[in-house]
Amino acid sequence: MRSVSGSGERLLAILGLFSEENPEWTPEDMMQALGFSRPTLYRYLKTLKDAGYLVSLPQAGYTLGPRVTELDFLMRRSDPLITAADTHLKAIAEAFIGSAFVVRFYDQKMLCVASKVSAPAPRSSYPRGRPMPIGKGAVSRAIVAFLPPKDRAALVSDYLDAFVTSGIGTTKDAVLTELKRIRRDRVATARGEVTPGLIGVAAPILAGDGTPIGALCLSTEEATLSQSQLDALRETVRDHAEAISDALSQPARQAIA
Repeated sequence: MRSVSGSGERLLAILGLFSEENPEWTPEDMMQALGFSRPTLYRYLKTLKDAGYLVSLPQAGYTLGPRVTELDFLMRRSDPLITAADTHLKAIAEAFIGSAFVVRFYDQKMLCVASKVSAPAPRSSYPRGRPMPIGKGAVSRAIVAFLPPKDRAALVSDYLDAFVTSGIGTTKDAVLTELKRIRRDRVATARGEVTPGLIGVAAPILAGDGTPIGALCLSTEEATLSQSQLDALRETVRDHAEAISDALSQPARQAIA
């Protein structure tokens, strides 16, 4: 259990319990997981329920409520990354058959926030809203490669088994060497690591200071992609990711000017 203090942290701690593996929680399980007293927990549960963040049924546990859906709608309309990426997603999906998507990186999580699909029967193990694994796939490598050296090394240490399983190296040093190559190329490729039979090509989307805020990716059926098409796809994804990064940094550049 992570120690929390203050009303805000306690509210976030309750919301943070909900996941794909545990979408429903009873008060008893919450108290055991968080260490809150019963009066404290029920006070915060009432606050979250009244605000629409949680819902409950008699004799049942708590689940996320409609306010979460409302916030998702607002995020889609206001997130500058989604706005900046929209035309680029369309262009990639028109040029290559598959699923083009943009991912946000936060708190060691990678989450698809927008996509455009041109494949007639698209396959994906990680649709919008489902966190992607760190250590596996092109998106993960494209993002981790551009973290500051200290953060990059720490993340590789934490998820070394996943990186090794992906086949990019058998030791931490080997994985870091491969990530340096990806950093130089500014694009990563993965074959069947996240979804069998699919090949993914991803490039980082960077903030003005060069740190990754996400990635742009296209996944497609590997069997339908020739080497020349793969080369073209890598170049296309990299160019569009750089254009999105430039678009997002424009306000900051204008403020400096």
